[in-house]
Amino acid sequence: MQNKFIKTDTKNKTSILTISRPEALNALNLEVLNEIECSLYEISLNRDICAVVITGDGEKAFVAGADIKEMANMSPIEAAKFAQKGHDILRLIRKMPQPVIAAVNGYALGGGFEMALACDIIYASQNAKFGFPEVTLGIIPGFGGTQNLSRLVGEKIANELIFTGNMIPAEKAKSLSIINEVFDSKAQLLEMALKTAEKISSNSPIAVALAKDAILNGINLPLNEAYHYESKVFGNLFSTQDQKEGMTAFIEKRKANFKGI
Repeated sequence: MQNKFIKTDTKNKTSILTISRPEALNALNLEVLNEIECSLYEISLNRDICAVVITGDGEKAFVAGADIKEMANMSPIEAAKFAQKGHDILRLIRKMPQPVIAAVNGYALGGGFEMALACDIIYASQNAKFGFPEVTLGIIPGFGGTQNLSRLVGEKIANELIFTGNMIPAEKAKSLSIINEVFDSKAQLLEMALKTAEKISSNSPIAVALAKDAILNGINLPLNEAYHYESKVFGNLFSTQDQKEGMTAFIEKRKANFKGI
């Protein structure tokens, strides 16, 4: 089935997923969410894809949030299911074997901010703005924002952003370690996102996937348990062909030819 709101393209070993609903600032309704979920699931199973870039269509927005017109008349049960759909997608992003880079141009609000937070790397252009305006609508962030932002920047900073509904510019987001880097234009933003994805794709896919797994699963464990988890992952990699190839190539002073196995 052809997507209506999601464009996908492949460059080298990178899949570029563009949320394309620019007339609504790429707002997330249920149809868009379903298309994102299906597209990401297909990408996650594709062993030829080593990195993913998610971006928004147009110059104004990455994703300006969930579609308020669709949400306005939801029942409590419908709203909870809508939030769960968001959680399912963000969980998928975090658990995909491929690193996911958010290339944020313009507004990343509400669900858009939450989607960016689920990505492994966030790059932004100078015109990017981040925020959770939900309390101005009588609700709270529902796609993991109350949990993921507080874990990233601490309770006090998260409280201020969520309780006020204020937006912050890209440079402020960088100073809070919410994003990795800021670029002058959308063109530079996408260029760097693809350059980083290409660098990731040149490395062992299985090592990168398990590094992502170790970070994701270890970050909320007590430190000694996290060390133990890391050592198990480290040891398991010595059963892979990529480990043999990578170390042999280093000794032989040649470029490794990784297979992801």
